[in-house]
Amino acid sequence: MPEKPVVHSGRSSARAAKDIRDGIAARELWGHLGWQDIKQRYRRSVIGPLWITMSMGVTAAGLGFLYSQLFGIEVDTFLPYLTVGFIVWGFILGCLTEGSDAFISNEGLIKHLPAPLTVYALRTVWRQTLMLLHNMLVYVVVLVLFFGSISKSGYVLSPGGVGQPGLSWTVLLAIPAFVALALNGAWVTLLFGIISTRYRDIPQVINALTQLLFYATPIVWPVDILTQKLGPGDWKHLIVELNPLYHFIQVLRAPLIGSEQSWHHWVVVGVITVVGWTLAFAAMRNYRSRVSYWV
Repeated sequence: MPEKPVVHSGRSSARAAKDIRDGIAARELWGHLGWQDIKQRYRRSVIGPLWITMSMGVTAAGLGFLYSQLFGIEVDTFLPYLTVGFIVWGFILGCLTEGSDAFISNEGLIKHLPAPLTVYALRTVWRQTLMLLHNMLVYVVVLVLFFGSISKSGYVLSPGGVGQPGLSWTVLLAIPAFVALALNGAWVTLLFGIISTRYRDIPQVINALTQLLFYATPIVWPVDILTQKLGPGDWKHLIVELNPLYHFIQVLRAPLIGSEQSWHHWVVVGVITVVGWTLAFAAMRNYRSRVSYWV
């Protein structure tokens, strides 16, 4: 009697799904490893992880005052805009650059510790989350200093710009916005981490592209500047709208500074989340077992 054919794809998909489930369940492991990364980075430092906060504060203050003068913008409203943009960008940048190196840098653990690959991806995302929480202290200081300006209904980010509603209960939307950001950080780390173990040039390409993406994303300049400097025209806004990072930054920045909420940002983020996790799962299904050999 002939044997039944073995369906490898189903078992591979099951193993990939199990890896993700087991990785999420091992929160004590990736939580401890991520926290140890922060402690190790600032070992024997006097103020420790507060260097993260100080660095962000100095950068935001310096560039905030500089660009507010260059663009002729009120620093009271521009500094909160730039500060939150920098904080969110730091999280995204960390997931892209350190995520692409997640499995390579954990070569020793992958070869000797029988843990799901997802653990190392979540370790990276958790480390970036801890750094973001440290940086949020800068946001609290800026919020205290400029609360009167950004809580006022109708304030503008640039002269002649669109009036903003001001801070309100919609600040709570920052919670699901960060959850969406973390979910995308996880698939980015899984997908690019696996690809980078096979093609070691990928981390260098990502590092080079992030420099361009930073200046092409409305972080240190408001979107209204495009219309004011280049004149009216829908095609100018496409320069921003076609940049996916803009939507990720805006879903978290808008509620934190009382800016106008646009639900199309959430739609774009939702679509990218689904597509990204589909690609990451496909990579896990097909190449998860090869990562330990590639590293």
